[in-house]
Amino acid sequence: MFYIFNSQKERRNTGGSCFIEFQFCRLPVGTKIEEIVDSSVDWLDDSLYVSDESPFYEKYSKFFDCGIYANLECGIVDMYGINYYSSDKIDIIIGKILNEKPEDYQKLVEWLEKAKEYNGFYILGI
Repeated sequence: MFYIFNSQKERRNTGGSCFIEFQFCRLPVGTKIEEIVDSSVDWLDDSLYVSDESPFYEKYSKFFDCGIYANLECGIVDMYGINYYSSDKIDIIIGKILNEKPEDYQKLVEWLEKAKEYNGFYILGI
């Protein structure tokens, strides 16, 4: 379900652009939220990609219930938009995932641990 690609060529050969992308937020701590939700860039090599949105949503959406959307509202993961999760939410999300251990959770938890080094992360919808 989760993929990390070594290059954009590898990603395109695997499934093109039909992925949900988990991406590190590289903006500095203290950046205004309006700028954060307007600053993602698609298709980075250190992103984590999700191939099937339906199984992901079914098994994982409940863990990602604290995202901030581009319109600055907060809620469950929007599969077709931008979702930002601040670094203080990462341990909470990891705890929920480890409590239930859904399919392929190890790869996601490993990536989320790396996200602690950044100003949170994004989930970019399809």
